[in-house]
Amino acid sequence: MCPANITEAAQRGWIIPIGGGEKKVSSSTILSQFVELSGGSDARMAIIPTASQSDRAGERTRAVFAELGVNDIKIVDLGSRSDCEDPARISQLDDATGIFFTGGDQLRLSTTIGGTSAARSIRSGNARGVHVAGTSAGAAFICEHMIARGRSGPTPKRGMASLSPGLGLTNQVIIDQHFRERDRLGRLLTALAYNPFATGIGVDEDTAAFIGPDEVVEVYGSGGLTIVDPSNLSFSSMADAQSGKPVSLFGVRLHILLAGDRYDLNSHTAIPKSNRA
Repeated sequence: MCPANITEAAQRGWIIPIGGGEKKVSSSTILSQFVELSGGSDARMAIIPTASQSDRAGERTRAVFAELGVNDIKIVDLGSRSDCEDPARISQLDDATGIFFTGGDQLRLSTTIGGTSAARSIRSGNARGVHVAGTSAGAAFICEHMIARGRSGPTPKRGMASLSPGLGLTNQVIIDQHFRERDRLGRLLTALAYNPFATGIGVDEDTAAFIGPDEVVEVYGSGGLTIVDPSNLSFSSMADAQSGKPVSLFGVRLHILLAGDRYDLNSHTAIPKSNRA
């Protein structure tokens, strides 16, 4: 699934995976920057709480955006696939300038929203300039290839991560969330080793990767981004490894980025904050 086509007159909206840690995120610069991009007090914010099992997830997120000065906030309840075909709900998504996915279970997002009119609305909206953010499970779902499940640990192993199709706003990256806190380097490396065409981004809690229309990533928040670049991979033993056994990977590059640092996904170049023009 490729990202939706961008018309000649449009510029794709920002894609913003957030690593989780909602209590910290609500008081950090991440959501403030998302709101500013989406129009500030004039933003039209749509919250999608599908991933969460809590009935209060949408309302809690609404309160945070209200505190940040957003007046037009709608909770778009996509609890079933039939909801995702409801014209009234699709209209709310079509009208939004910013769309936010709460945390929870990313498989609940993909199995409920994937392939529906709601998914098409979000994809086409992002292609014409609507900004889309997601925290935790919402961060994983944003990509074309989504880590659905996996085990913790630093060493990649065959079967350590399972993938499923995500929303498909970008096919440049694979996202893993709660990265440092839950020791997820091994499962991100495993996901990339299956087919090393994408760049891996491990997002710590209270940290976000702001992926711009120019495919440059900028870091916001108090943690770090772990960039895993397999573009120069010279050897992988994934095909020969037995299930559950470690995998050899040669030529993988790794960068740790902090707030203000950037990474160009096209040139595979890390840019420190001190080098900003």
